[in-house]
Amino acid sequence: MPDVASDTLSLERRVDALRKSIEKLNYDYYILDQPSATDAEYDALLRELRDIEAEHPGLITPESPTQRVGIAPQGRFSQIRHPLPMLSLSNIYGRSDLEAWAARLERILPRGDFTYVTEPKIDGLAVALTYSNGQLQRGATRGDGVTGEDVTANMRTIRNVPLRLMGDDTSPVPSVIEVRGEVFMRHGEFEMLNQRIERDGGRPYMNPRNGAAGSLRQLDPAITAQRPLRLLAYGIGYAEGGRAISSHAESLAELRRLGFETSPDAELHQSIEDVWARCEWWLERRSALPFEIDGVVIKVNDLRQQEELGFVSREPRWATAYKFPATQQTSRINDIVVNVGRTGALTPLAMLEPVNIGGVIVSRATLHNEDEIRRKDIRIGDTIVVQRAGDVIPQVVQVITERRTGDEREFIMPERCPVCGSPTHRAEGEAVRYCTNSACPAQLKRHVHHFVSRGGMDIDGLGEKLANRFVDLGMIRDLGDIYSLDWETITQLEGLGETSVNNLSSAVEASKQRPLERLIFALGIPNVGERSSRLLADRFHSLDNLIAADVDTIDSVPGVGSIQAQSVRDFLHTAENLAVIDKFRAAGLKMVDDDAGDGPANGPLAGKTVVLTGRLVNMTRGEAEAALRRSGANVAGSVSRKTSAVFAGEDAGSKADRARELGVPVLGEEQLLQMLRGAPLPNGKDLKS
Repeated sequence: MPDVASDTLSLERRVDALRKSIEKLNYDYYILDQPSATDAEYDALLRELRDIEAEHPGLITPESPTQRVGIAPQGRFSQIRHPLPMLSLSNIYGRSDLEAWAARLERILPRGDFTYVTEPKIDGLAVALTYSNGQLQRGATRGDGVTGEDVTANMRTIRNVPLRLMGDDTSPVPSVIEVRGEVFMRHGEFEMLNQRIERDGGRPYMNPRNGAAGSLRQLDPAITAQRPLRLLAYGIGYAEGGRAISSHAESLAELRRLGFETSPDAELHQSIEDVWARCEWWLERRSALPFEIDGVVIKVNDLRQQEELGFVSREPRWATAYKFPATQQTSRINDIVVNVGRTGALTPLAMLEPVNIGGVIVSRATLHNEDEIRRKDIRIGDTIVVQRAGDVIPQVVQVITERRTGDEREFIMPERCPVCGSPTHRAEGEAVRYCTNSACPAQLKRHVHHFVSRGGMDIDGLGEKLANRFVDLGMIRDLGDIYSLDWETITQLEGLGETSVNNLSSAVEASKQRPLERLIFALGIPNVGERSSRLLADRFHSLDNLIAADVDTIDSVPGVGSIQAQSVRDFLHTAENLAVIDKFRAAGLKMVDDDAGDGPANGPLAGKTVVLTGRLVNMTRGEAEAALRRSGANVAGSVSRKTSAVFAGEDAGSKADRARELGVPVLGEEQLLQMLRGAPLPNGKDLKS
């Protein structure tokens, strides 16, 4: 009679041996870059493991290499809140900036005796992986730094992501550890992916970073598994148990021991001079690297010093990123077209012969306005130098006149709108030409895009394509129509099912409760951004109060300038805009600040403009700003003669010096706390209004 228990134990041992062999081969291939078996040998091991698990499903575990693919597609990604925020880095652009950053560290820790670690700044998608008892439990994107998307299923498909951490009896793995890294693609693999996508009739990705982000956020993990994604681990967010680590260099070594691929050629430096030399070394190598980098990350090595240096705003003081200079290429202007923005502004765009700049295919560039075209003497057919300023926005730097053939054509801005045919107008003293038709479809579409955006009314589901469709069908003739859409008719439209329409209807309804500052911003008032919208909401508390205010009253709001004040007054006293606001009112939008009764207007610092500078000990900068606003203060970012006071923490810099020059009171953190509690100023002083 066969010994079933013995056979099962033997099978379990074989499965465990196969998994360990496959994990070792993955480590050799992806981490050490030293393949220790042929593809055929690797495939044979994986095939044997898959066959055994198919016959004995009870032996399948989540960390098995076969489970990197095969999880059912998700309907959408759930949100994950990071236990510790994934903060962004400050940027430096040259040696003087680097030396200034180092000098600030020395002022905070005068006897710091710093060492530094440099690493290439991989241009990919930041993620956080959480392991419990050595097993991968969760993977999340960075998101906004506080909340990311749950991409655990997709992270499991990436071949160099350990599903189980490596460790032994002498070096156990931490009981819990969060590993942070960058998901990216190599250039060659990215190009092959795009070729495959184009062959299948799809739309190729713009650059490796977009390819990595798009591939990781596929709803079907099986698709992600087909993409050439890799992970580079760059740090430990937090850990419980495991080895004691005292430096960033040690943390990179620990990550490699646990089975992760870490930043290549990370280097430890004893001086800022060595750091700068390494930055230049990376810049020279940039074009020859098999992956895209956009700078160099510099970190203080000692973890205790990192803790003492702390954070400023949403950035760590102990780290910064050297951003590479903008890259340039030559191209040819095939045509110049005109784009009509939401304010009616006509912006000329150069349509270029496609060119690769820093890993991105650039096919158009902004020309700003007709004066800029004349100043640079830009003509259709010209060979030009184009760059991505800050590695983002393509712009024409100059014309290479030596390459002109005589066939180039001058460009003249149209006197009629290219979208609606209405006359265009350019006011004296202004550089921009405008379409005079406020009902121009191009303007309306962009108004709707802005209104429903995340910073505005945040109407999830009403994207650009659907918004454009509603405008083209005449369902949206102005912003007010968003709240009187015929949902029954919309349900009959092709491609829109009952569920999606119900979700969109709910999102429109929910947007009625957005705060007043969001409504002011969503209106799209020229020259008024998110910060100005918040200042106006804090000062006037209702949209009706703002409508009733004259230009001088609006201009008196600290942080709001005369141009913005005139824009607000003009916008809110145009018949068409008032008609839209009446539609909002009838639809039940919240047009009054919730805190109007007992908020800033009646707080102890009502009407005062204050500035924060330096490092606070008892609260974060964000907590201090929030407390000041609750007390009625307007918190500004710079010091002027309108500033009532500057609250200076430790290591206050130029803002405190500027305040003293202007005779603005400079107060300490203890005085800030006392005033927030309602106490009078020391020595009976009074803040100037």
